[in-house]
Amino acid sequence: MLLHQQFVQTAKKNPGKLAIKDKTTKRDVTYERALIGALILSSKFSRYDKGFLGIMIPTSAGCALAKVGALMSGRIPVMINYSTGAEANAKYAQKKCHFKTIITSKSLLEKINCPVVDGMVFIEDIMASVTTGDKLKAALKSKLPVGLLMNLIHKGEPDDTAVILFTSGSEKDPKAVQLTHRNILSDIESFGGVVGLTGEDVMLSNLVFFHVFGLTVNLWVPFYYGMTNITYANPLDFQTICTLAREEKPTMMVGTPSFFWGYLSKSEPGDFKSLRLMVVGADKCPDSLRNGFMEKHGVTLLEGYGATETSPVISVNTLERNRPGSIGPVIPKVKVRIENFETGEDCKPGEVGKIMVKGEIVMKGYYEDPEQTAEVLKDGWYNTGDMGYLDIDGYLWHSGRFKRFAKMGGEMVSLVKVENVMEKYLPQGVICCIVDIPDEKKGSYIVAAVSAEVHKTEILRKMMNDLPSIALPREFIVLESIPMMGTGKVDFRTVTKIVSEKMVKNQ
Repeated sequence: MLLHQQFVQTAKKNPGKLAIKDKTTKRDVTYERALIGALILSSKFSRYDKGFLGIMIPTSAGCALAKVGALMSGRIPVMINYSTGAEANAKYAQKKCHFKTIITSKSLLEKINCPVVDGMVFIEDIMASVTTGDKLKAALKSKLPVGLLMNLIHKGEPDDTAVILFTSGSEKDPKAVQLTHRNILSDIESFGGVVGLTGEDVMLSNLVFFHVFGLTVNLWVPFYYGMTNITYANPLDFQTICTLAREEKPTMMVGTPSFFWGYLSKSEPGDFKSLRLMVVGADKCPDSLRNGFMEKHGVTLLEGYGATETSPVISVNTLERNRPGSIGPVIPKVKVRIENFETGEDCKPGEVGKIMVKGEIVMKGYYEDPEQTAEVLKDGWYNTGDMGYLDIDGYLWHSGRFKRFAKMGGEMVSLVKVENVMEKYLPQGVICCIVDIPDEKKGSYIVAAVSAEVHKTEILRKMMNDLPSIALPREFIVLESIPMMGTGKVDFRTVTKIVSEKMVKNQ
């Protein structure tokens, strides 16, 4: 089964059901209309070069159907990040994957002040070119039995590439990740099964589709199960998201900690009471955020873990099996082993090492980058680059990126652990990012970037109860706006750069 074939089956089973309630464009689209729209776009996309097709459209019905239409036409969507450096990202994608055409939105380019890049085609112009004949032809196709309709769209194999996604680039230049139909469908089935998703669920989708979290969970999960999907293009419009949660009564929502902090601060008690599942991922979830949602809305935030290269979900807490602070039990059909970073042997329960993942969710590889692929994939095992451990009950715990460990006085110190400790003592809403700065004499030292002025002496005094002195921040730097990726993750590389520059100036 392929993703677009699964969409066809879902649409045929639920023709009159609301598929997408697009709150940005104020459009309601039934599954029947969604199928017709995808068939129209498939026909329009067929005139472009075979192979890759760039897509740079905000979270919306238009973006979802463009993704399906591209696959129906036999094109492979290349999802382009428009939140930071849209022009550069578009050109980077074209060069990296050797393609020209990018389907984008005129209104988006105007909003983000992005110039037109050679090869861009506006979705508004495509839709304006749709004739009555195009609509009738697509409508007639949509009425065909599933078997006949399947013969009129691209077939392919489960191990064909279904999408190109770029890694965040928070530590180095983005890599082009090839995810297959099998990768994504396997992840949906395992994740959906363990958290108990059904077609009765209503998804509130606010994440960007150019990031794997949004693409899999906010786009393909609703289409797989036949849910109604409430889409809104701006996850940073905290007030509107809270209003949508109150008025549309969704049952499921996912997001990053930084987004959920915004929703917590702007919401009124009960705004999120209809949510039976709220899953937080892409970054660590502070206890204070979990406690805030429980106190204000009576909702349990469930933390999960994943990676672009694993489609993405690797582990997740559930309402039945929830160990706050952990990133949950590993999902079905996925294997995780913890490898000692020096010996390569399997770690014992509770022993920190590299998190290695194996299963159908693991990517095909990085596009045209065999060296990078070989670095992270060996015998089917994917090296996440993260450190963590499995406890005796099978819960996975995240200790931070391997590159976010610093050697202090001959010891490996987890910068993420320092962040976790500091967050316990920061005022509510204050964000921190711990970085290490090179030092000629001591190798490196720790600096805390915080989003507001804090009582440093008092915080350090409290942190001394949890950490050795070598792990305590030497300096505090206030960054009123902690740099974030478009996906909601803290941009560790940019924070480190800014802090380093400030430290040099202060010397």
